[in-house]
Amino acid sequence: MKAKWWGGLVAVLTAAAAVFTLAQPAQAAAGFTVSGTRILDANGNAFVMRGVNHAHTWYQDRTPQALADIKALGANTVRVVLGSGQRWGPDSAANVSAVISQCKANRLICVLEVHDTTGYGEQAGAATLAQAVDYWISIKSALDGQENFVILNIGNEPYGNGSTATNWTADTKSAITRLRAAGFQHQIMVDAPNWGQDWQFIMRDNAASVFAADPQRNTVFSIHMYGVFDTAAEINDYLGRFQTANLPIVVGEFGFDHSDGNPDEDTIFATAQQRGIGYLGWSWSGNGGGVEYLDMVTGFNAAQLTTWGQRIFNGANGIKATSREATVFGGTTSPSPSRSNSVSPSPSVSVSPSPSTPTGACTATYAVTNSWPGGFQGTVTVKAGAAAINGWTVSWTWPDGQRFTNSWNATVTSSGDAVTARNAGYNGRLAAGAEASFGFTASRGTTNTAPAPVTCAAS
Repeated sequence: MKAKWWGGLVAVLTAAAAVFTLAQPAQAAAGFTVSGTRILDANGNAFVMRGVNHAHTWYQDRTPQALADIKALGANTVRVVLGSGQRWGPDSAANVSAVISQCKANRLICVLEVHDTTGYGEQAGAATLAQAVDYWISIKSALDGQENFVILNIGNEPYGNGSTATNWTADTKSAITRLRAAGFQHQIMVDAPNWGQDWQFIMRDNAASVFAADPQRNTVFSIHMYGVFDTAAEINDYLGRFQTANLPIVVGEFGFDHSDGNPDEDTIFATAQQRGIGYLGWSWSGNGGGVEYLDMVTGFNAAQLTTWGQRIFNGANGIKATSREATVFGGTTSPSPSRSNSVSPSPSVSVSPSPSTPTGACTATYAVTNSWPGGFQGTVTVKAGAAAINGWTVSWTWPDGQRFTNSWNATVTSSGDAVTARNAGYNGRLAAGAEASFGFTASRGTTNTAPAPVTCAAS
């Protein structure tokens, strides 16, 4: 279970640290890269993480359904908890390969993290960063070739609040150097010490030198925001310093409440959106150790969003309103993800992609990408014709009484069986021949005939 102990921490954040700067060279166009404060996907497009954490190593049978549900609620990223064998696991190369495949099937960017390092120096049995690197090297076969879809988070919250936290800088540099020497080309993410909250400003004040230690200059910093970050001033000051220093940062964990204090989640959401900073909330479901209130859904049931779940998915500056799918998934149809052991898959549904019907200067193709008893997931791909378009509207009529339960990357309205989907603000303008896609989940009966025709009108 996820639990944090802050050792009586009384955090007073100050504005006393000097601004650090570092020039960043151009990056090779393979996998995720860093450009100043921005994260770029493999196509060179800016990517802002909007997602959640999932405790895979403790709830492996829940992972396939959890990833499908997380995607259905609009996320573009999932941070996956792995065990390296010191406290949990180890999760084998085959296990990790399956997780990556499930992330890709659901069009989710996969941030993989070793959780055994949590609170090293204060937490009995916690792994060192060096041991985390040993684990990554041991499963390298599962990670090679996945640079477009996977980010390596070396170790979760790698130090507690004791004197060993000062070792974070040297040990993090060593870990990055070893990973690169072993041939890892992935973007690397590093967590802050002090149980991830960096109240001693060790990560903040040494981030530039850690970034410089990466020969690929492709390291992203991750801050975890709980009780230390309970005012707008603290949040804006911390995140702002990284951006002033031209360094990339994400909020790798945060919540709406915590036993060590009450985070200012509204400012975290608003500041992240304003500054183009990614965030990954903790966590989907299965919390213990007194932080059960951080479950986003009850009992892994996506139909039972908690207060925190409603806030992060449906609230102001939340996932549904701000998430954009990584362009490495654009214009493709994902294979069907595996189902959870707790839910029997429905018999195979023979649904061929609906033929597209040109209307104006675009076409639309409808496909079912996943199916289960009483529901299914679909993707609609819009393609511009011989000329660029400024927007698109897709329409169809359900033939078997299907009904939407959620959608992402489009504004969808319906009246009875009639459906209209319009582009979001960010994916309407398409160059000639370019594609955009939107996804949805819907309920169904015993039959699930694809609608035809599916029409596209350009504007």
